[in-house]
Amino acid sequence: MAPSSNEKSRLDDAARAGWLYYISGYTQDEIAKQLKVSRATVQRLVSLCLTERLITFRLEHPIAACMDLARRMVDRFKLRTCEVVPTDPASLTAAAGIAERAASLMETTLRSPKPVIVAIGTGRAMRAAVEQVPPMDRPDHQLVSLVSNISTDGSATFFDTVGRLAELTKARHYPTPLPVLMASQAERDRMLKMGPIAKVHALAAKADLRLVGVGQMDKSAQLHVDGFVSRTELNELIRLGAVGELTGWAYDARGRFLKGGTNTRLTSVPHPAPATALTIAAALGPAKVPAILAALRGRLINGLITDEATAKALLAL
Repeated sequence: MAPSSNEKSRLDDAARAGWLYYISGYTQDEIAKQLKVSRATVQRLVSLCLTERLITFRLEHPIAACMDLARRMVDRFKLRTCEVVPTDPASLTAAAGIAERAASLMETTLRSPKPVIVAIGTGRAMRAAVEQVPPMDRPDHQLVSLVSNISTDGSATFFDTVGRLAELTKARHYPTPLPVLMASQAERDRMLKMGPIAKVHALAAKADLRLVGVGQMDKSAQLHVDGFVSRTELNELIRLGAVGELTGWAYDARGRFLKGGTNTRLTSVPHPAPATALTIAAALGPAKVPAILAALRGRLINGLITDEATAKALLAL
């Protein structure tokens, strides 16, 4: 059925308003004066222009491909959220892009007027993200560490996150005051019953957001490079089938946490499997693809911040 003359006139007006607003760059007040109608009428016409697809847009920018990859990742792996940043052609492992997005996520979460609990892992990507969070005064929020940054010899790494984020935000913070690994499972179990440790774990269990990095299991594994596990312990984890780790918890290619190895002596906050709270990993790079894929398969994470190259590699598997 052909449109009536009134309907055609209404669509003509909508197209004219849409052109003036989106293409010519006029404000709605300026358009109202040109068309001799009220500003409210202009708003309705511009909305109609989009609804009827009288004007469409094509985003000619690399970010368009990133947005498409993110959508495909969400669909493929049933994620709650995914962000894909452009790959740095000069370095396939440059973490600046994912750190910026992780920082934006933390800032948005911490600016909530409602008190929130944010649980954070450690490592390079997490520390880089924290350094990009702007200073703010958020004393009603709580920050909790999912993993210690203390090795078995008592030394600490440079990649502490909770303390630094608390310094920037004035939020209350709860570190894990234990070595990452204890000497035995029995000693680990005794230490976890201590009041302060139990409180940290209980608080982490109620977190509104968990933000973690992903570690690969090879000779460059961060757990080994940073001095948390020995070469012998790393080789044992690999022998047991480990392909990745989240805050020290090693898991296999199907995303199942190992029953043995250093997992039996680990003091990190446990990860629910599948993840229940919003649990977002920030990770990229060819070496981490197997570890990220396994975490996705096991639903150990339900959100991901990564780059184009890594997302394409994951979708190809």
